Amino acid sequence: MLPLYDLLKKIQEKPGLYIGYPSISNLFMFLCGYQYSLQELQLPISEQEQEFQKFQPWLQEKFQVKTSASWAKIILLFSTDEDRAFTSFFDLLEEFWQQQKPATEKLKLRLASEAIKSETPASTL
Repeated sequence: MLPLYDLLKKIQEKPGLYIGYPSISNLFMFLCGYQYSLQELQLPISEQEQEFQKFQPWLQEKFQVKTSASWAKIILLFSTDEDRAFTSFFDLLEEFWQQQKPATEKLKLRLASEAIKSETPASTL
């Protein structure tokens, strides 16, 4: 199965191929189907999917809203229409990635460092 962020890039480039037309609601429903298929196939959640789960709380904090509404509804609330909300989603997702990147990079460096330490014999330390 295509990694989530690769799939989102393809949808951004050719929304008509995947969701009919640029629409935040259609995108949301498509991603609900994507998530459902992963569960039905009993596939493990990927690192990208775990990271994307943080998008909703990040968005709520960014817009200072406390709601049970989906990320799609929050974006639509702050947009003029479905098409603009679709575009805003990718802008916001990019901003989210940029803020997540330093933490993700630090984690990867720490894990790599720990792996190297565990592979290095004690006599060479």
